[in-house]
Amino acid sequence: MHLGSQISHLIVYTDGASRGNPGPGAAAYVLLDGHDKEVSARAVFLGECTNNVAEYTGLVKALEEANDLGAKTLEIFSDSELMVKQITGQYKVKSDLIRPLFEQIKELLAQFDNWRIGHVRRNNNKRADELCNICLDRGEDINTEPKNLTKGQRHLRLGVLVSGGGRTLVNILECIERGELDAEVPVVICSRSQIKGVERAKKAGLKVVIIRKKDHPDIDSFSKAIEDELIQEKIDLVIQAGWLCLWKIPERLTNKVMNIHPALLPSFGGKGMWGHHVHEAVLAASCKVSGCTVHFCTNEYDDGPIIVQRCCTVEEGDTADDLADRVFGQECIAYPQAIKLFSLGRLKVENKIVKILPGA
Repeated sequence: MHLGSQISHLIVYTDGASRGNPGPGAAAYVLLDGHDKEVSARAVFLGECTNNVAEYTGLVKALEEANDLGAKTLEIFSDSELMVKQITGQYKVKSDLIRPLFEQIKELLAQFDNWRIGHVRRNNNKRADELCNICLDRGEDINTEPKNLTKGQRHLRLGVLVSGGGRTLVNILECIERGELDAEVPVVICSRSQIKGVERAKKAGLKVVIIRKKDHPDIDSFSKAIEDELIQEKIDLVIQAGWLCLWKIPERLTNKVMNIHPALLPSFGGKGMWGHHVHEAVLAASCKVSGCTVHFCTNEYDDGPIIVQRCCTVEEGDTADDLADRVFGQECIAYPQAIKLFSLGRLKVENKIVKILPGA
């Protein structure tokens, strides 16, 4: 296994979920040592299954790894009260789908010297729950040892440009905190001083620089102020995160500035197409799908080579707010994915087209 020495005691948190019950399912678990240090955290994409099958599968996978690691005693926690009561004999297992998994768990538990299992509320099972949802969103297994960094990632210094609420900034910071991106944010440049993004950046302890277009005589001066700040901080990649100001990107930052747009470009892009204006236009056009686009920036609105796109459905009766929330969920996946591809050196631009090179 991935650890060179055995661990006698492990704390186990498990979770499982199905979007549809039955529907696409995932099972997750987190293993901690006796000092609450994360030993392993994984999630498995299951395809179509029920919630109960997903919950049981999460525990099976956790017990298998705990046994491989040589653990002798276990403390197990799950937010599935039903599963806990079934394993402790308080409830009978009646489902034919669950019974084989139940028997497998009993066999696995018999291999440990001592174990106990207890129910915890979902808010005390955040890490496993989070892994489950990431796995469902991506439709693929999540494997962290103990962090989900991909080998070969280059550490990036990100300069983030914000004009609004800063939710995209928060998403990127959370990805860094979870270990999914090997990056730091030395500076956040804001085009306005009285915005939520400034507050969120300062709360995160980040350097905030206000560069307002109206404080400069022309776009050249405005752009130069932005460039100077980015170069001073030795930024590797610029992330426009709800940035609404056109600026002249210098030659040395070509294909080093990314933007995310809340629609599937080239549709619903261009000057004036931002925020709810985009979602209202999508609804007015009776589109059945929408989504988001991450692209390298040029000196034209919403232009530049497309890196990643993700789709979502437009539901009957959607308001602009409804659609915005659904699209933002896809943005939270697409932007980190594009940043990671950049850090891995897998993005190559040829004839204004991004080619994603194969991984190592």
